[in-house]
Amino acid sequence: MLINDFDYELPEELIAQTPSLKRDEARLLLVDMDNNTTEHKHFYDIIDYLEPSDVLVLNNSKVIPARLYGIKEKTGAKIEFLLIKRIEGDVWETMVKPGKRLKVGDSVVFSGTEESPYPDLPLLRATVKSFSDDGTRLVEFEYDGIFMERLEEIGQMPLPPYIERPNNKEDKDRYQTVYSLVEGSVAAPTAGLHFTKELLSEIEKKGVKICYVTLHVGIGTFRPVKVDKIEDHHMHFEEYSVSEESAEIINNAIKNGQRIVSCGTTSTRTLESAAYFDDTEGKYLLKSGSGSTGLFIYPGYEFKIVDCLITNFHLPKSTLLMLISALYNREEILKVYKEAVDMKYMFFSYGDACFFYRK
Repeated sequence: MLINDFDYELPEELIAQTPSLKRDEARLLLVDMDNNTTEHKHFYDIIDYLEPSDVLVLNNSKVIPARLYGIKEKTGAKIEFLLIKRIEGDVWETMVKPGKRLKVGDSVVFSGTEESPYPDLPLLRATVKSFSDDGTRLVEFEYDGIFMERLEEIGQMPLPPYIERPNNKEDKDRYQTVYSLVEGSVAAPTAGLHFTKELLSEIEKKGVKICYVTLHVGIGTFRPVKVDKIEDHHMHFEEYSVSEESAEIINNAIKNGQRIVSCGTTSTRTLESAAYFDDTEGKYLLKSGSGSTGLFIYPGYEFKIVDCLITNFHLPKSTLLMLISALYNREEILKVYKEAVDMKYMFFSYGDACFFYRK
């Protein structure tokens, strides 16, 4: 299967640069996968399409303010860091721009913001320890106090590159789900950005069970597929965890023939990565625990846990578009996306949402 099979035309003006005024007032394109039909609503209408017996699965990973702007010691050159993941202790894997300016042993200092009590005081110092084959750097940080507190003070939310504006204070709130809990992502699980606490409460009152998994969104989010045949693409590994409580809720629902509604491709990859075949039940169930997944879902994949999917609109030729094409089918997905373009839906992280469902 070729990468060009997952291409589509998207006018630049439909790439959302800011979120909707209210989270749940984003538009919602409903896709009935059994009948190949669509409806156009707002996100708060999703409650009408959830059944009391459903289980709604959300990714509670929290985005860290992973983008840092610093100065190279000795030369004063401006350097941008994007933290990818903690390796151990104070050593982090990072993306660096411009990378050619940093060699092993070089140090970069990061100072406070204008709002800080001491805006010129270096709050973090990073020293390059080594280069990775994929162009990232391993750097070790020095700081006083608690690292995450320093990061909260001077870091910015890692908005994706297609959002062509500077960060603002609103992004600290809106590029984060209302249920985020476990720090570790460098990009938001964006399908969940549309939920409000009030909407989640109403969904629970309807009888829908809500449970949480954790998958920390990593470097793969920022990297395009660079091969012609998608089967040759390799995903970067991301860390996930499933609690015993969530596994029990989901497994009981599966045994009773109830729908598992996954919010986002990250929740979906977590659920499918933690699936195992239970000989006694004769079906796939979910295993609790932690792990690392590089699962690549594309057409031909048979889903084991997930029945329905809430998701945003994804980049052309992206692994995320391939995932939803595996749940539905590629031809129908491209029809849905053309309809969304014609109806002026907004796309990508701060854009509108889809709900792909079967009854």
